[in-house]
Amino acid sequence: MDHVNRFESRVTFRLLRAEYAVALVVSAVLFLLHLSEVRWWVAVLLFVYIDLIGYIPGAMAFRRAENGRIPKVYYVLYNTMHSFVTHAVVLGVWAAIAGFEWAFLAVPIHLCGDRALFGNFLKSFHVRFEPVAVPAFVEFEERIVAQHTAHHSTPERV
Repeated sequence: MDHVNRFESRVTFRLLRAEYAVALVVSAVLFLLHLSEVRWWVAVLLFVYIDLIGYIPGAMAFRRAENGRIPKVYYVLYNTMHSFVTHAVVLGVWAAIAGFEWAFLAVPIHLCGDRALFGNFLKSFHVRFEPVAVPAFVEFEERIVAQHTAHHSTPERV
C-alpha cells in the first residue's frame, strides 16, 4: 500500500493483479501477432526455465520438509527467477549478442501470468514457500478491516 504499511488489502491486491492481467494480455497479443516470427524452442526455453530453476526445486524441498521450513536459498532462487530485473539483464544480454526475438515475450507472459492468474509475487523469507495462511496476518487483516469499517461507518437512519 505504501512504503510504511507494506501489505495489501484484498481490493488493492486484486487491483495489482488486474494491472498484471493487462500486461499479460498485451504480451500475449503481441506474441500472437508475431507468431510466425517466434522461434518456438527459444520461447519454450524462456517460459520453462523460470520454474525449472526458480520454483520446482523449492516446491520439492517444501513437500519433503517435515515442518514446511526450507533453506532460504530456495526463496532466493524463486525471487531471482521471478524478477523482471533478472530477465531484463538476461534478455538484454541476449539481444545485445544475438538480437531481439519475439520469443522474449514468453518471459512477461510467464511472470504476468503468475501474478495475474495465480496471485504469486516474490516470496518473503518470513512465510512458508507454498501459500499457507499466517494466523497473525489473518487476525491483523480482520482487525484492520473492522477498525476501518467502524471509523468510516455512518449511523443507520431510522
